[in-house]
Amino acid sequence: MTQRHAEIVGAGFAGLTAACALAQRGWSVRVHECADALRTTGAGIYIYENGLRVLETLGAYDAAVKGAPFAHTREVRDDHNSTVSVHRWGGSRVHSIVRQTVINALAEEARRAGVEIVLNSAGVEASPSGALLLTGGRTAKADLIVAADGANSRLRDALGLVARRRALVDGCTRLLIPKTPEEMQASDGATTIEYWSGSRRVLYTPCSETEVYIALVMLDSDRVAKATPVDKAAWTGWFPHLAPLIDRLGVDGRYDRFELIRLKRWSAGRVAVLGDAAHALPPNIGQGGGCAMMNALALAVHLEDEVDIPAALAKWEVIERPITDHTQRVSVALGWPATWPPKLRALALSLAGKSKWVVKQRTKTALHRPTGT
Repeated sequence: MTQRHAEIVGAGFAGLTAACALAQRGWSVRVHECADALRTTGAGIYIYENGLRVLETLGAYDAAVKGAPFAHTREVRDDHNSTVSVHRWGGSRVHSIVRQTVINALAEEARRAGVEIVLNSAGVEASPSGALLLTGGRTAKADLIVAADGANSRLRDALGLVARRRALVDGCTRLLIPKTPEEMQASDGATTIEYWSGSRRVLYTPCSETEVYIALVMLDSDRVAKATPVDKAAWTGWFPHLAPLIDRLGVDGRYDRFELIRLKRWSAGRVAVLGDAAHALPPNIGQGGGCAMMNALALAVHLEDEVDIPAALAKWEVIERPITDHTQRVSVALGWPATWPPKLRALALSLAGKSKWVVKQRTKTALHRPTGT
């Protein structure tokens, strides 16, 4: 078979995973990144068994998890700092990692496989026939175009693929802070703690040998809570027991509103849509990156022996989309308590933590074995 060529727009988790997987299967691949460097937002990320299997398959696992603790326990605490649920991961892995570390590992493997990464280059429009229009009027032709250009994807929108796009009621400010000497001495992995106060949350997650990932979650209508730089006095008032932690927060946090995106279909002709461009979801079970990587690897696998690219993309969606749809449903549902009264919320969180059925639903994606691993 003549070597096939792919043009990928977006160098995030989805785009770089697809680039690695395709190049390792003999494709020539070029990735376009609109920024002047490969960098990511969001500070930290949880990568569960499903995502770790993808990283292992690509050869990026060791570099991605270097220095990242095993996040063995997750606690949820109520408005009175009382523990309402505890989940311990047994029999599977989950690491809390600095997002940039994962991007760097994927980019390294992509380049090792022969992928060309072009910075300051953005996609404007893609046609189902495989023609890509780039900024500055440049054009490219490919057997496959991958739209991995995020929730605001221009390529996806130009193809009219959106079935539903909804801004959710809440959002998040994410930061990385240095560990204290006491935190650096911990050697038994990481305990993630989710603190609640009214509709606000503080998520505490050690994510490297030297850093802690902090996520401040609030209703989008809560202007004081979502302000950046973070209003430390306000957050200390809501979480007085976390005053020393809040005092350590820097000024570099970024706020993003959560949203839900569902497409009519994940492809059009020779164009495949990946990651947040295809299935943005709130991070309530930490699977945005995991789903992006699973679907990107599966894309390459389904294309491996199939000459008819549109047919391969249709099969890819039929097989891979159900687990992503499930993940979106569970992630959205687990965000509902943010608007509930404190007593009802605490009861619901406690019951959810004890329910085998609920735990099974929220861990189904994490335990899924991705195609190609």
